[in-house]
Amino acid sequence: MSTDPNCIFCRIIAGQIPSRKVFEDDELLVFHDIAPWAPVHVLVIPKLHIATLYELTAEHAPMLGRMLALAPKLMRELGVVNGFRTLINTGEDGRQEVQHVHMHVMGGPRPWAKG
Repeated sequence: MSTDPNCIFCRIIAGQIPSRKVFEDDELLVFHDIAPWAPVHVLVIPKLHIATLYELTAEHAPMLGRMLALAPKLMRELGVVNGFRTLINTGEDGRQEVQHVHMHVMGGPRPWAKG
């Protein structure tokens, strides 16, 4: 599995940096965002280091599908029942801050801090 020792998300996956985990399996990790924009704000990340969506290929489609399918299940488990938002930032102009593919999943009562 590809990792980047300088990537904060790879370090979270490796257990070198603590996180508030919501879900984990062999392929994905989900944890609470440390600077939430909404009452419930989690990040869904692949354990495989992929810097941006630009690097994804057709072989990654099942993983992305799992990421999206996991979102409603986790939101229900976290008490979000009136809708949620998913967001994947890509590249500098897309405001991607961490160079590791990740999906924000945000929900809960409005108003939110951002978005």
